[in-house]
Parts: sequence; C-alpha cells; structure tokens
Amino acid sequence: MPAAAPRPGPRRARRTRRPEWAGRNYTLLTAAAVVTGLGMHGALIAAAFAVLESGGDGGDVGLVTAARTLPLVLFLLVGGAIADRLPRHRVMVAANALNFVSQGLFAVLVLTGDARLWQMMLLSALGGTGQAFFSPAAEGMLMSSVSGEQASRAFALFRMAMNGASIGGAALGGALVAAVGPGWVLAIDAAAFAVAGALRAFLDVGHIPPRQPGGGLLKDLREGWSEFVSRPWLWSIVAQFSVVVAVIGAAESVYGPLVARDELGGARPWGLALAAFGVGTLGGAVLMMRWKPRRMLLVGTVCVFPLALPSAALAVPLPVAGLAAVMFVSGVTLEVFGVAWMTALHQEIPEEKLSRVSAYDWFGSTAMLPLSTALAGPVEGWVGRSQALWGCSALIVVVTALVLLVPDVRNLTRRTKEVTGRTPAAAEPSADAEGAVGRPG
Repeated sequence: MPAAAPRPGPRRARRTRRPEWAGRNYTLLTAAAVVTGLGMHGALIAAAFAVLESGGDGGDVGLVTAARTLPLVLFLLVGGAIADRLPRHRVMVAANALNFVSQGLFAVLVLTGDARLWQMMLLSALGGTGQAFFSPAAEGMLMSSVSGEQASRAFALFRMAMNGASIGGAALGGALVAAVGPGWVLAIDAAAFAVAGALRAFLDVGHIPPRQPGGGLLKDLREGWSEFVSRPWLWSIVAQFSVVVAVIGAAESVYGPLVARDELGGARPWGLALAAFGVGTLGGAVLMMRWKPRRMLLVGTVCVFPLALPSAALAVPLPVAGLAAVMFVSGVTLEVFGVAWMTALHQEIPEEKLSRVSAYDWFGSTAMLPLSTALAGPVEGWVGRSQALWGCSALIVVVTALVLLVPDVRNLTRRTKEVTGRTPAAAEPSADAEGAVGRPG
C-alpha cells in the first residue's frame, strides 16, 4: 500500500503587517499625494490651453501662471505659522477644499465657454493661496508621521510615489486635453482635491504633542525665524537653492522650449528630455530606499553639481539622446539631495516647529523664481541664449561650491537612534496587537 499522505500541519496565522515606517498616517498621506499629483500636473497643462483657447497668447499664459505663484510666495510664512498652531490635518483639508472650489469654478467657466482672463487669474490666485497654506502643513505632517532609522526610506518611497504621479499626471493630462478639452481635465483635478481632502480628514494627530497656548502669529514667525537662522546648514542650503531653483526655472521654462524649437526639431524632443528627468527622479528614489549615506548633507550637496549639466547641454546644444541622458542623471542626483534634505530636517528640527521651518525653506527656495523667469527673455536679448545658459550652469556650480565651505554641511551626520522627543511609530498599537489596523505612527 502506498504510504499515507502526511497530515498537513497546523497553518500558521498569516500576519499582514506593514513596515513600522509605513503607518496609517504615512499611507494616507502617500495615497492623497498620488491622487492630487495625478490631477494637478494634468491641470497645469489644461490651464495653459484653456487660456489659449479663450483667445489669449503666451503673455496671458504667463499672467495666469504668475497669478498662482505670487500668493504662494506671499502666504507661505503665514501658512507655516498657522500649521504649527492648528492641527495640521485640518489646515491641509481646508486648503484642499479651497483648491476644490477654485478648480471647480475654473472648469465650469472653461466648459461654458465664458472664461475671461481676469477670472482665470483670480481662480489661479486662490489655488496658489491654498497651496501656500497646504505645503508647510503637509511637510510637517509627513515628517511627524515617520520615525527611527527608516525615515529616509519612508521619504524616498513618498517622493517616488509623488514623482510617479507627476509623470503620469502630465502624460494623462496632455492626452485628455487633446481628447476631451481642458475644461474636463480641470474638473478631474477638482475632484482629485476632494478625494485627497477626504483621505487627509482621517489623519490622526494624537501622537503630536499639544501646542502651548499664548503668543500670537508674529511671535510664531519670530520663533520659526530664530530656528531657521540658528542653523548654518539650513539657511545656507536654502540660500543656495534660491539661486538653483531660479536658474533652473529660467532654463527649463524659457530657454529649453526655445532651444528645442530652433535646434532640436520641436516640442517632442523637449518632452522626451523632461520625461527622462522624471524617470531619473524615480531611479534616485529607488537608490535612496537602500542607500543611507552617513554624511547626508555632504552627499546631497555634492549631488547638486550635476544640476548644472542640463543648462550646459542646452547651451551646446547636445543632440536629443545626449540631452535626455543628462536630464536623467540630473533627476537621479536631485532625488538623492531631496531625500537627504528631508532626512536632515526630520532629524534636526523640533516637531513643533517643523511647519514654520518648512515655510521658510519653501519661501527661500521659490522667492526668486518669478523674477528669474521674467528676466530670462531680456537677459537672452542682452547676452545671447547660449551665454545665458552657460551663466545658469556657472551659477549652480558657484553657489554649490560655496555651500560646501560651511562646516555643518560637511559634518552633519545621520543618527542611528531615535530622535529625542519624537514619538516612535513602532510604539503605537499594531495590527497584530489589536486584531485590526492600529493607530498610525
């Protein structure tokens, strides 16, 4: 007789448990960021075509873009102070609601064929205002949702999800604008803000210590400023990026499309180069999920030097394949810097001041962008396009080299133990302990 089949042993209970750095808050924040990223990057394309289809020209597109950027810069510091004073998730939900209303009205105007320039500028300004209050609150909330040695891995995955949504949103938005028109793409963006706001309403802020009463908005701003200027690594890198972001914005928003039109064969090669940059950011995020450089700011700052390459490639100009390769490399290195920067902020800045410091970071990094894009045309007429692009590259190299002279940038090291005063996500109840998904970290 054949031997009896062995009895199956008792099945082990299957435990589905997320990594300790991927708690409920982190998961909700990542999902909401993907939803808004898909909608927003398509809407940026849709808004430009909505202006053009209403009879506007390139100058009108610039006005609508500036109308969004100006309140973003003006209200960032106030938004950071409010986000450290009120529960951050409420600030985020309120900002999403404002974006939902502004984009929804924008869509209605475009779909009814009655959109006027001043109306589109006003609604874009409302969207920029919402973004000014949202961004510091979101960054503070993200950093307080992760803890421990895996923080950099969490930030890398989050940025990878956002970059993937940006690439997908731009590609999908462009296709939908061509297929159904810009109005419906704007409506989809409004719906995305509603969905993301609903997700963020479920965030748990119970692990965040309550803010001490007293003082006012100006006092909060002064405290944030004191925290900002007391750390040489912080203000020096923000000053560096005020120049880096400005010249990259001029090169990519103004000079890049012109070089593509005159030297490379049109918009398609430029789109390929931008896509290569996006793929590079995904590659950089994957790299940083595994790599934890000990001197994170030193490594991150060295990785800023390759950001000078795209402007140089446009100045030559390189063939499309060479330009795409350069853009890919710059995308990888930018993401290495981005994860290192978020890890440093998470490690060094007290939780109760995260949003205010984030607001000064955002403000310093974007303040010169409107000016640089406005001056790009006159500078080209004065010195020539190629010389202007070489100047962009040189500025990035010079300011990055200067930042490396700051000792704190070279010497700040990653800690291997939990940041003092920040509640570990792993200390919260887990799915195994409660029989269901536990409270978030």
